[in-house]
Amino acid sequence: MDPLSQAAVGALAPQALLEKPASGQRYLLRVGCIGALAGMAPDLDVFIRSSTDPLLQLEFHRQFTHSLIFIPIGAALCASVFWLFLRNQMGFLSIWLIACLGYGTHGLLDACTTYGTLLFWPFANTRVAWNNVSVIDPLFTLPVLACVLIAALKQSRLAAWVGVAWGAMYLTLGAIQEARAIDAGLKLATMRGHDQITVSAKPSFGNVLLWKTIYEYDGQFWVDAVRPGMTLTTFKGDHVDKLNVTEQFPWLDSTSQQAGDIERFRWFSSDHLAVDKNDPLLVVDMRYSHLPNEITGLWGIRLDPHAAPDQHVEWVTRRSTDTERFARLWAMLKGGSMTHSGG
Repeated sequence: MDPLSQAAVGALAPQALLEKPASGQRYLLRVGCIGALAGMAPDLDVFIRSSTDPLLQLEFHRQFTHSLIFIPIGAALCASVFWLFLRNQMGFLSIWLIACLGYGTHGLLDACTTYGTLLFWPFANTRVAWNNVSVIDPLFTLPVLACVLIAALKQSRLAAWVGVAWGAMYLTLGAIQEARAIDAGLKLATMRGHDQITVSAKPSFGNVLLWKTIYEYDGQFWVDAVRPGMTLTTFKGDHVDKLNVTEQFPWLDSTSQQAGDIERFRWFSSDHLAVDKNDPLLVVDMRYSHLPNEITGLWGIRLDPHAAPDQHVEWVTRRSTDTERFARLWAMLKGGSMTHSGG
């Protein structure tokens, strides 16, 4: 998730779980600061990058720094830095324990999103994604942050536990909403006569009300949006051919670096790849788009038919949106009647 969410949850865990010493007048403030910094620390892996290989960052982000086995090591590295500033107030072991709690929340919180996190590295290369919260969600983060600040300023563990309760409740709601979205996606597939399919669902940006559903049928991805509120509203989307390298890029040498990069991108995207309808050389990740019922990917890799055998693909991002898209997104969030509705 975003750094603010990671800092807030990283601070909340030690504030709630560690007993405040009788003489610790500013203990929860100090604990919160250590936990917040440790909670953000795993994302320092973003500095692992290459000027010639744009996919190197994808391979290492949310990898070893986010794995469960690395928590005590990462916490020790953090504690070594924090101890330089706090050695007159706290012992190293106490700092390490606080850092462990803060650092340990990071990978688990990231696994709640759809991006995928290598929690079990190096024993498994599986990207764990529980899909029950967006990578940025103010309704999750701001109440948690408020509880962290109250706990620190008022020295109140009760406030920290209120934050824990809110976070747990919100993530549980997200899991329930995901199940409802998947069920709605299955019903849409059945209406189309598509059977024996598996539907995945991910929350749209900043909320757990509007969801994107994706399933594969007969070599195509079908994308829709669903709003499982008090009543269910569905927004039918589009479909596109699943990436077939042999058919769509017959000129590509299977031993080239670009062919290897496609396979690396396939692993990152859990094989949700398709060729962009407006750019025949752009391979996009179908899981992410500006509107949840669109097939236009937010990012992808562009191939070059004239590239040298050892040349990497180009990384492409499309993060800007327009007023019309925002208006359509807002209408979907409100459950507008501009599209098909079901119950």
